[in-house]
Amino acid sequence: MKKLFLKTLFLTVIIFAPISVIAGVSVRVNIPLPPPIIFPAPPELVIIPETDVYVVPDVADDIFFYAGWWWRPWQGRWYRSRYYDRGWVYYRLTPGFHSHIPSSWRNDYRNHHWKGYYWEHKRIPHHKLRHNWNKWKRERHWEKQSWGIKGMKHKRPVRHIKRKVHKSKTVTRERGSIDHRP
Repeated sequence: MKKLFLKTLFLTVIIFAPISVIAGVSVRVNIPLPPPIIFPAPPELVIIPETDVYVVPDVADDIFFYAGWWWRPWQGRWYRSRYYDRGWVYYRLTPGFHSHIPSSWRNDYRNHHWKGYYWEHKRIPHHKLRHNWNKWKRERHWEKQSWGIKGMKHKRPVRHIKRKVHKSKTVTRERGSIDHRP
C-alpha cells in the first residue's frame, strides 16, 4: 500500500511539475517614455529665484535641471536623465524641488517680474551650467546675485535637512530655524 502511494505520488509530480513550470506567471508594467524634444543647439537655462533649480524657458514642456539631473514631467509622471535630450528614465516620485517652483514661473519669466520685483534673469549657456552648477550651489552664487531680482532682499533657497535625533523625534531645519517634531 505504501509503495503504491509513493508510485502514485511520483507519477503525479512527474506529470504535473512540467505543467506548473510552463504556466509560470510573468507580470510586466510598461510605462511609456516621453517623446523626445529636438533642440537645434544645447539649451540655455534660467535659475528659478530663491531655489537651486534651473529651467529651460524656450520650450513648451517643463524641463528642469537640479542636482546634476535633468527632470521632466509628462502625462502625470516624472522622468529624469543625465542628458537634456535623451536617456529619460521613469522616476516614481515627484522630485522634492518641484514643490518650491511656483506654477506661474513661466509668466513671471516672460514679464520679468518675481513677487512684485523686476527680474533681470540671466540666460545660462548649457556648457557653463554643466561645468559650474555644483560650484555655484556650494558657493551660493545666485543667492549672492539676488537671482537677478532688483530690490529684493537676499533670501536663502529652501533646503530641507532631516536627521534622526531619537527614535521618536525628527529634527527638520528650514531656512535656519529648527523645528522639533514628535
